[in-house]
Amino acid sequence: MTNVRACVLVIVVFAAGCSDEPLQLANIQTGRSLNSDGSIASITTLFKPSETIYVSVQTTGSAPGTIGVRWMYNDRVIDEPVKQVDFTGPASTEFHMQSSGGFAEGDYTVDILINGEKVGSRAFKVGS
Repeated sequence: MTNVRACVLVIVVFAAGCSDEPLQLANIQTGRSLNSDGSIASITTLFKPSETIYVSVQTTGSAPGTIGVRWMYNDRVIDEPVKQVDFTGPASTEFHMQSSGGFAEGDYTVDILINGEKVGSRAFKVGS
């Protein structure tokens, strides 16, 4: 009987460790600099044309997948980088955008995609 209990315990522990929660969006931060954990150190939605623009995609879940962003100026796509991830709990994934000649002033948006599906967006502005 002791062997049966031990086997059942091993199966329960193994099954608990195998249950992946899908990646889910928890928060979107934009700003001028990053913390060591990938979150934003200086949160803002207003940038100067010469600044690097950071976005931190904060997620929950314990599963492999992809996190991507779609940088938009007006209705035009500027860039669409994607990162492969495999998290075991809450995490921050950083993306950034910079322009050697400076960004055009105006309204921008960054869309967040998890496993190819849009799950949120954040508007920001570039101005003097």
